[in-house]
Amino acid sequence: MYKSAHTIAMDAPQWLPNFCSLPVLVAVAAVTELAVLLIVLAPSDEPREVLPRLGTTSVYAQWLALLCVVALCKLKPQLSRFAPMRGVLLAYSLIILIVALASELVFLIDQTLLLRLTLPAEFHLRFVVGSTALAALIAAAMLRYFFVLEQWRERVRAVARSQFDALQARIRPHFLFNSMNTIASLIRSDPVQAERSVEDLADLFRAALRSGERMGTLGDEFDLIRRYLAIEQLRLGARLQVDLQLDEMPLDLPLPPLLMQPLVENAIYHGIERLPQGGVLKIFGRRQAGMIEISIINPCPPEAPSARTHNGMALNNIRSRIEYHFGRRGTLETIRGAEQFICSLRLPDENPDR
Repeated sequence: MYKSAHTIAMDAPQWLPNFCSLPVLVAVAAVTELAVLLIVLAPSDEPREVLPRLGTTSVYAQWLALLCVVALCKLKPQLSRFAPMRGVLLAYSLIILIVALASELVFLIDQTLLLRLTLPAEFHLRFVVGSTALAALIAAAMLRYFFVLEQWRERVRAVARSQFDALQARIRPHFLFNSMNTIASLIRSDPVQAERSVEDLADLFRAALRSGERMGTLGDEFDLIRRYLAIEQLRLGARLQVDLQLDEMPLDLPLPPLLMQPLVENAIYHGIERLPQGGVLKIFGRRQAGMIEISIINPCPPEAPSARTHNGMALNNIRSRIEYHFGRRGTLETIRGAEQFICSLRLPDENPDR
């Protein structure tokens, strides 16, 4: 199958940040202002007072910085097509060119209007070259910082993708074999139910085996969980009872696939399935203070060391994916009681007033 241009762009390693984003703008503005402070506070033969010089220089430097950031923001799609080293050199050359032309223009306007905000006419070359040289030093440091930062983020993306692949692989073996055995036992006694189970299994694996980690929705995840539970209820019978209370949930909330299904699988595999009498799997959802909280509660036997290790690895993988997609706004907390296990997932609600 051919990939779309959007998919290829998403898969390509990123070496330039989003220059239109607030964190990048703040970082550039802060570094620029720090450089201005160092220049103004350094010993100089400038006759003007420090505060007027600081105000004028800050406005000039921040204007240049904003001009460069906007240019890089608009040209990022074109720059990203080049190899990282060539793209960085082009971005660096573009910054130097913008600063050189802009400082020349500012000097000419200042001399024409007799504002005396820059330098006397005989220091024309000094002003332009000095501004360009200082911008070249700051740009080199900032581009290097952003390059290293984006490389680190790319490694985080790679780890998240590998953990997602591990979660995909984990759903296949024992669940597939158990489900096929259950369906085989139903073919003669209840062929209609067997056909329905095959359809559920096909839909479940179609979602689980999707390539990449494109975003789905909370509604898709709930549908996946219901299909999974329908198959498990056929296998476990009366031992598995389900209590779902998810009516208030925003079904169109963007969500990475297979974020909740492994938690439900853990609740059955490490909890209910290991109890002779089974138990009730409870999944509650609520919206509160701009967040959604989904709790998965299951009874469980006394914890075994092997189960603790296996379950902990899966939970850590999901925590990493939550942090990758939602940052510190998303959390996954667990509480191990004497007779039950509680897993609480908190995610930001994009439309809390809906």
